Amino acid sequence: MSTENDAQQAAAPRHRAVMADDVTALPPEKRPEPGPIAVLPEPEQQFVDAVEAAGGTVEPLSDRTRGVVWLSNRDAAAFPPVLEAHPGIGWVQLPFAGVDAFAEVLAGEDRPGLVWTSAKGAYAQPVAEHALVLSLALLRVLPKRLRARSWATEPEGRSLYGLDVVIVGAGGIALELIRLLEPFGTRITVVRRSSSPVEGAARTVTTDRLGEVLPSADLVVVAAALTGGTRHLFGAPEFAAMKPTAYLVNIARGGLVDSDALLEALRTGAIAGAGLDVTDPEPLPEGHPLWDEPGVIITPHQADTPEMTAPLLAERIRLNVRAFLDDGRFVGVVDPDAGY
Repeated sequence: MSTENDAQQAAAPRHRAVMADDVTALPPEKRPEPGPIAVLPEPEQQFVDAVEAAGGTVEPLSDRTRGVVWLSNRDAAAFPPVLEAHPGIGWVQLPFAGVDAFAEVLAGEDRPGLVWTSAKGAYAQPVAEHALVLSLALLRVLPKRLRARSWATEPEGRSLYGLDVVIVGAGGIALELIRLLEPFGTRITVVRRSSSPVEGAARTVTTDRLGEVLPSADLVVVAAALTGGTRHLFGAPEFAAMKPTAYLVNIARGGLVDSDALLEALRTGAIAGAGLDVTDPEPLPEGHPLWDEPGVIITPHQADTPEMTAPLLAERIRLNVRAFLDDGRFVGVVDPDAGY
């Protein structure tokens, strides 16, 4: 007979394991000075609890503040004045995996020793799950089926089993997606900055070789960070290199894909369809032609909803508060120069 405790354990979120590549161990001389932490712009209780669970002290922003947990991506413009007015801040936790909203402050802040951490990798499970959902839906021609109002007489659809998959990016989402794809026996190529092998991938190539691996791909999943160097990584040349039966899935950032080039590729049949959780512009305006493309699924940047991400962010905060106060083993450290 199950107990209440069993039910609680079953309902608890399963946190993604922190991998060695996620952790940056700072030597004592490079660790920020520990002290009170401000949870901003508003101290939501679950995140205050996460700070206190790791032994931290939450206080209102003041000259005593040494760490900041910033919870709002929409209010990124309000953050630079916080740093400017409080030079004692030595560690900042940002709320999302992508830090493009904070690009200007990251590039402009030259305070020695300031440690930035993000949620990169923390939300890998729900976002990779969404990428798989979009992929399966496209392969099974669900955009067409969901719009249909009569019984189809011609069979359509493909199986994911044994297909050639290209994943652009090698962060937590990509690694989790590789794990999810394992039962399907896909042949996976990872495209990233380094050619170092990625576990679970048949091959790993650098970004400058993207055009070489696209012609054989049945499915291309974009899971890279948006930086100055990756904006419009997918444009007309990349779509021209893909098979007309191939699908594109983007669960990273809309700016990685040239929307005009994507629209042209869809209209001309250069690719079979696309699954987009992110778009450029975003939100995608009403009346935008992508809404009317029959081979496209658009979800409103909800691969990871607040309900999914809150416990995962709380766990990331807990780990980094412990690093801030004790062992210096920060998770998800941001490189301001690289932009992620």
